[in-house]
Amino acid sequence: MANQATITAVRARAFTFPTDAPEADGTFAWEKTTIVVVHVEAAGRTGLGYSYTDASVAALIGATLASILEGGDAFDIPRLNAALRCAVRNLGRSGLAASAISALDTALWDLKARLLDLPLARLFGLARDAAEIYGSGGFTSYDDRQLSVQLTGWVERDGCRAVKMKVGSEPGRDPTRMAVARRAIGEATLFVDANGAFTPKRACAFAQAAAAFDVAWFEEPVTSDDPAGLALVRARAPVGMEIAAGEYVYTLDDMHGLLAAGAVDVAQADVTRCGGYTGFRAVASLCAAAHIDLSGHCAPALHLPVAVAVPRFRHLEWFHDHVRIERMLFDGAPVARDGFIAPDLSRPGNGLTFKHQDAEAYAV
Repeated sequence: MANQATITAVRARAFTFPTDAPEADGTFAWEKTTIVVVHVEAAGRTGLGYSYTDASVAALIGATLASILEGGDAFDIPRLNAALRCAVRNLGRSGLAASAISALDTALWDLKARLLDLPLARLFGLARDAAEIYGSGGFTSYDDRQLSVQLTGWVERDGCRAVKMKVGSEPGRDPTRMAVARRAIGEATLFVDANGAFTPKRACAFAQAAAAFDVAWFEEPVTSDDPAGLALVRARAPVGMEIAAGEYVYTLDDMHGLLAAGAVDVAQADVTRCGGYTGFRAVASLCAAAHIDLSGHCAPALHLPVAVAVPRFRHLEWFHDHVRIERMLFDGAPVARDGFIAPDLSRPGNGLTFKHQDAEAYAV
């Protein structure tokens, strides 16, 4: 079996997509999104993985990490994953290196499932049939009409029971924006995300103001690099308002620090940053041990197989940019129905097929 699963090729390419309108959050603005797509081959099958990151990650994989995997056994993912982490010791485990390893790890798991002719969700083992999603976007660069139309669409078209908007660029304007959102979504639940825009004391004041609009989730009120600040906001938040963070978790130590500080009511992790499916499953175990729910950050098509498998999973972010890009790049991208997405168990692996020809126009 080992000889039949020898990895023969590893390829990585970057693709950049312009946004469909200018986008901004509490601390950043952008007009394009880059995805690095990875293919790993063994025994006539090809595994697919990716990460939303910088185009330089493709070069890092090609020059440094591909050779670590080539010649290895595609079934020995723990061994290969450990070798990848060792190879980036002097580069730093977080940031770009973690994104590169995450893309490779997701491709390895997809390859293993395809070699076994199994849906990846079946290989992991189902804990649920589908993953709940919440609509996410509501950028601070949007005018009130754009904000209202987007949020209404998630509720009426996709059946989302919750939606999330960005706050913090102009805090003085945010109460008006939250009022627009509340009118647009009716009985649906409203989340806000500051992307670390506030100091702890200002975040506490914002949370009190947001309570008037029945905000139930306040994401990254302060930077995730300040677990003590997050814990302070969590302790002072209005009853019924949960504090969330974790999208910038790159290692288990990062998540352990958030949990140990009592920083979050709900933890977040991103399979394209936290070490792929291997890292995400380990993070899920930490959260389960801490009695904390886990939410998946962005990249919904890639998260789906593990989102239906791990314990204490709350929901998955149906992020505007990534939903659009994944539909453009992949056959088999999930479709929202009544606020949920479900894996196609008739397709092996992660169920995605890369549209090579369509992607060429966006290649870096």
